[in-house]
Amino acid sequence: MATDAGVSIDTSSYALTGGPPGSRTIAGAIDRWIYVFMAGLFVVTALAGFIPDSLAKVAAVQAGQRPPFPIALHAHAVLMGAWLLLLLAQTSLMATGRSGWHRRLGVASMVLAPAIVLVGFILVPTMYRSTWTMVQAAPPEMAAGMQQILGFVNNILLVQLRIGILFPLFVALALAARRKDPGTHKRFIILATVLPLPAAIDRMFWLPHTMPDSPLSIDLYMLLWISPMFLWDLFRLGRVHRTYLVWFAANLPFVVVLHLLWGSAWWAETAPRLMGVSG
Repeated sequence: MATDAGVSIDTSSYALTGGPPGSRTIAGAIDRWIYVFMAGLFVVTALAGFIPDSLAKVAAVQAGQRPPFPIALHAHAVLMGAWLLLLLAQTSLMATGRSGWHRRLGVASMVLAPAIVLVGFILVPTMYRSTWTMVQAAPPEMAAGMQQILGFVNNILLVQLRIGILFPLFVALALAARRKDPGTHKRFIILATVLPLPAAIDRMFWLPHTMPDSPLSIDLYMLLWISPMFLWDLFRLGRVHRTYLVWFAANLPFVVVLHLLWGSAWWAETAPRLMGVSG
């Protein structure tokens, strides 16, 4: 007997079935394709959230209503798009039994993940300072509205800091487990990727949101988006897989801080200093 992600597998029947027992049942098919579904869901979410928003912003740039996008933003979009496509390719390769190609292609994640984090830490202060400059240059009749925009950007900075810390943490945990514990590896990769996904979900204005008054919808939608994998694991394993416990535990302090500081006067004073623009 061998074990993968908490599900016992009888390797003696591989020759008869061409794969793990149950792989030709509905449950076995879901075991193999649930991660492809998750990756596909993330790709569709990114497209649904960013395409309409990006088209509107490009039109605003062309009309001279906003400054051109910084290079860091273009780099971020390319890198995150590549990450999502890599995730879809990697999960598809494993679902179709091409583990050799999966391992070879996996080297790309070791380059992409650090690049995403590095560009992110360049992009966040770049965009923040751009907003700060616009607020300071706004005419008196627009000052109140611009201050509201800056307040929202201050709050979003809390979310971005959480992503900047937790995304590389869970990618590192996933890569560390890739050889000895494939079940942990694949779950951590999915759980790492869902962390920046609210940036796309928040742009789906047809969904109900608590923003900008509260960050509650950010956390609830992350839970909703991982629920297919979580619920399937709970059904198949009869328990909560340890990766979710680690993910929940790591997120909890950030959730508490996010809700405590959201819209607070202290954070409104601290955020600009943190970004190096407070005089």
